[in-house]
Amino acid sequence: MSPRLGILIIIGVTLWRVVTLGFDNTDLFVDESQYWFWSQNFDFGFFSKPPMIAWVIRAVTELSGSSAIFWIRVSGPLVHMATALVLMMIAKRFVSRDIVGWTGVTYITLPGVALSSVFFSTDVILLFFLAIALFAYFGLTKQRSIGLALLMGVAFGCAFLSKYAILFVVPGGLIALLLLPMARIGWRDFFISVAAAIVVAAPNVWWNVTHDGTTIKHTTSIARWGEMSLNFGQGIEFFAAQFGVVGPIVFFAMLWAVYRVLKGQGSAIEKLLMWLSVPVVLLITLQALIGKAYANWAVTAYVAGTILAVWLLHRVWPKGLRVSFAINGTASLLFPLAAIFANQLVLPNGTEVMKRYLGRSAVSREAADLARQAGTGILVSDNRDMLADMYYTLRDEPLKIYARPPAGAPDNYYEQTFALPADVSEDVLFVTTQPFDCAETPQTIKSWQPSGGYYRGKVIYAYKAKASCVAARE
Repeated sequence: MSPRLGILIIIGVTLWRVVTLGFDNTDLFVDESQYWFWSQNFDFGFFSKPPMIAWVIRAVTELSGSSAIFWIRVSGPLVHMATALVLMMIAKRFVSRDIVGWTGVTYITLPGVALSSVFFSTDVILLFFLAIALFAYFGLTKQRSIGLALLMGVAFGCAFLSKYAILFVVPGGLIALLLLPMARIGWRDFFISVAAAIVVAAPNVWWNVTHDGTTIKHTTSIARWGEMSLNFGQGIEFFAAQFGVVGPIVFFAMLWAVYRVLKGQGSAIEKLLMWLSVPVVLLITLQALIGKAYANWAVTAYVAGTILAVWLLHRVWPKGLRVSFAINGTASLLFPLAAIFANQLVLPNGTEVMKRYLGRSAVSREAADLARQAGTGILVSDNRDMLADMYYTLRDEPLKIYARPPAGAPDNYYEQTFALPADVSEDVLFVTTQPFDCAETPQTIKSWQPSGGYYRGKVIYAYKAKASCVAARE
């Protein structure tokens, strides 16, 4: 796999993803809708994530002059292409020229990369900035450089502004600094990088300080650190899921590298790449054992991990690279098609394979029609999924949309920032998935069960009620 062929494949895969986005028939996922809404309300932090993804979406939609789904998602494949090219540069300058092409091609076809090229997520931007930081870091292991030190710090800070998961790389990196002479950089460069990272990350840190640590509290709550208990099933499930996130051959190669290092067979670069990747997987597996972890929480392992896997396979099992490319490449071609034919891909019981991404906008439009029927211009909901899509789908409608005020601490961004104001006195349309009643009996406008998509089999209720009635909590 020559570098030129690798670049051509990367460009081809990216073009395939961009073109197929234009024919995508899915709705925005709840997180995507939320990121878009954040982009319309500029800030240095948000309820559940730092702000970088919102800034990126805002930049793209402003440049394109459109908030269409295509423009919200198109950053995914383009940024992944940039990350693949950065990894090729790392491989060329610091590992081996022989693996340059395979490194880029392996990364661009990882199943996790393929999925986040169709449905935009914070992981996309996180991995790009991590790749930039690693490029600068490897450069600093070869020479002292204020420029590279600043680049590493700024990139790490931007990765922090993308997703706090960047911190999972730190423990393994520090261990590498202690154990491997080749991993060490000059103290001056180290402190410059740390200072630069702190300066870049500071606005989000300050936002958390002035917002009662909202994002940090949310992150710890979904990790369930307050209810720790050993669950070996969850740990095994998370670990097994990694074979799907990066493909069976790539993850196997990473584990193989660990075995080689333990046997004393690994080269110095192999050891460094291992410390920059595998500890992340182990940390999140531990998290899955004692709390909760989603399959993508270990993605920061797969920047250095991709280079590690390619380096090992190239030397001891070259055929593995071709087998991996066949498996992951096929998945890369199919993921966009699944989004195009989302309504046709159904299980034997009639449920759509992509149901999480279907039916959301239909419910929002139905809610808007019911609000007009009820003679009110105010929509309220206590459901985060509904609110996320209502704000996006109904963005051009002359409607005011609010979250139902929480009884205690807010559970999401909408309750935190866009709860129904206390001074609203007119009737509202309250849309919920739970039967609703209060002192002033609300009028049931409609209850229905969507026939497909995310809400299939769920009952949705629409009530015309006094704002004070909806706001009241027992």
